[in-house]
Amino acid sequence: MKEVSRSVVVIMVPLPAQGHLNQLVELAYLVASYGIPVHYVGSASHNHQAKLRSHIPPSSSPSDICFHNFPTPPFLSPAPNPNSTCKFPSHLQPAFDAASLLRGPIASLIRSLSLESRRVVVVHDSLMGSVVQDAASVPNAENYVFHSVSAFALYWYKWEATGIVLPREEEVDIVELLSSNGFPSLQDSFTDEFLKFIALQHEFKKLSSGIIYNTCRVVEGHYVDLFTSATANSITTKHWAIGPFNPVKVPEKKSRRSAHGCMEWLDKQALNSVIYVSFGTTTALSNKQIHEIATGLECSGQKFIWVLREADKADVFSGGGEARKIELPQGFEEMVETRDLGLLVRDWAPQLEILGHPATGGFLSHCGWNSCMESISMGVPILAWPMHSDQPRNAVLISKVLKIGLIVKDCMSQNKVVKSSEIQGAVKALMASEQGDEMRKRAAELGVAVRGSMDEGGVSRAELDSFITHISR
Repeated sequence: MKEVSRSVVVIMVPLPAQGHLNQLVELAYLVASYGIPVHYVGSASHNHQAKLRSHIPPSSSPSDICFHNFPTPPFLSPAPNPNSTCKFPSHLQPAFDAASLLRGPIASLIRSLSLESRRVVVVHDSLMGSVVQDAASVPNAENYVFHSVSAFALYWYKWEATGIVLPREEEVDIVELLSSNGFPSLQDSFTDEFLKFIALQHEFKKLSSGIIYNTCRVVEGHYVDLFTSATANSITTKHWAIGPFNPVKVPEKKSRRSAHGCMEWLDKQALNSVIYVSFGTTTALSNKQIHEIATGLECSGQKFIWVLREADKADVFSGGGEARKIELPQGFEEMVETRDLGLLVRDWAPQLEILGHPATGGFLSHCGWNSCMESISMGVPILAWPMHSDQPRNAVLISKVLKIGLIVKDCMSQNKVVKSSEIQGAVKALMASEQGDEMRKRAAELGVAVRGSMDEGGVSRAELDSFITHISR
């Protein structure tokens, strides 16, 4: 890309949780590819986490990205509780509270860069508004809110909070679903402590000059427009749907970034024969639920890769405390190996590469927005098992709107153990039925469109160009 004026600098301010850290690292890479210097700020631990788990190989990362390791106050980093009645990761709250004290160092960085730059552009997670509030007092600084969740979830959160009028009749079915018993409301989705945290951050939305979404208009342009209309009375006037931020082309076999053993195993499997199973970084499943999943996968007869690792602590590098031993049914691992039924991955998995492999035909997922966008980008249908936060709404988008997935029966009830028979039936429905084949076809077509949106002249590339042009004006 043609380099723009280097008198513009960008500061990225993420929320310290994996699903938020990585999105702004990916956006930093995209912005830096235009020749714009980017400053990524956070604690040393969270910056290291972001770089370690990034899709971008260190050898290809632009030199224009500078990571600032700001000290944060010590905080507890408790292990996630697999038996908690509230699946929202409240164990991460201490890290969020500690990060809110980055206001001073970030204000100093903004002022320092403002003295040597024509414009300082602060892109901050929507949940870090209080941290960047001092940018409003710097004449040549601008704030831009970054939303890490789907436009679909944002719009329906807005509808629930304000009762805005529905624009079209066909969305009545969605309203009925979101209003039904068992579907978590906005209040039920989060702890009281986190709701207060959200309210505090949203007080500073009026300081924003625009909104950036990690989504693609090919996927949910209708809901980007709806949310834009729903916020039309605010000061914000600029909206950009720039996603997906993740790479849309995975490395070829000979030049893979990952040397993970699961890739060699996938190379030996038939087309669309493997279901990838992963529930993200924030939720710990009970041993009882893990037993049911194991039995369901075995009885389905479908090949699988199952990422069976503990959820992240607030500081993923901190020691202390005895690590939980995740229990599987007796003899399960031996059976899987003997029958070559699948792989159990207990470390960090190369998710994007797995989803991009031709042998992968489905994704049993918690429906975190990163995982949804990666699966959509690779054209893989989703078996949705939402746990908390925006995930239930993302599951509705996947299954009811895009029609590229199924919802695991009764999983909307957060405290209910889903039985192995239900898991078995859902896996077979996605992987071994005409209905599943139709979803796979729709997902593949959507994946082609999303990947094309990032090409020169594509809709997402045009939105990114528009954002770069705006901040470089």
